[in-house]
Amino acid sequence: MAASSDVPALRRGLAVLSMLSRKAGPVSAAAVSRELGLPRSTTYHLLAELEAAGFVTHLPEERRYGLGIAAFELGSAYLRHEPLERLAAPLLRVLVDRIGHNAHLGVLHGNESLYLIKERPVRPETLVTDVGVRLPGQLTASGRAILAYLPAAHIRALFPAASAFVDRTGRGPRGLAELRRTLAAHRRLGWAVEDGNVTAGFASVARPVFDHGGRPLAAISVTFRHVCEAEPCGRTWPELAAEVARTATELTVRLGGRAP
Repeated sequence: MAASSDVPALRRGLAVLSMLSRKAGPVSAAAVSRELGLPRSTTYHLLAELEAAGFVTHLPEERRYGLGIAAFELGSAYLRHEPLERLAAPLLRVLVDRIGHNAHLGVLHGNESLYLIKERPVRPETLVTDVGVRLPGQLTASGRAILAYLPAAHIRALFPAASAFVDRTGRGPRGLAELRRTLAAHRRLGWAVEDGNVTAGFASVARPVFDHGGRPLAAISVTFRHVCEAEPCGRTWPELAAEVARTATELTVRLGGRAP
């Protein structure tokens, strides 16, 4: 058993790694010390130990520190265990049993929605969405749920030109300005909605799942039959959204994430 005095040091080391993981690039020891409120001597000692273990890389010419190869290997091992899918699957099953509609776990891959899990009710409805299927992210509720919480510059990079706005049914955003208005409306509402944008006669609602930094990691969505003659329809399905929110919040908690 480690001495109790080792625990604060472990916590400080983990705090250093967590801070470095949130940065866009390497940072100085002074920045680590200042942000975490650590003495400079303690900061250098922690960085040296983490560097020796391979979790931190020192860039002497820049006098900065970044994550090392061991951190990458640890992250890769995490992905091999498929924690997102494993944690989400039983929650989606419970959600489907409650609402009786198809439910999905989706992520954003470039500017497309990629479906990782699909759970069907006892009497499933035929959909184009399935595991491994990719659809235009600006049209799907799950894609919009994630996009709504990304920075404006990120959205612009994902949709740099009119050619990025793929059309399926004649509905949905057709340009960057329209997409931004749609995403702003979703943020105000608290969930994303699409009605006939992907498949005519079907609608979806979705809520994002967040990581430990409050960034959108994935989205939970449900899809159901609905025909709306006008665009936009105006329906938001708050009762279904509340059920989806319950599941998305539980998955966020299980992943150690937090809403922004």
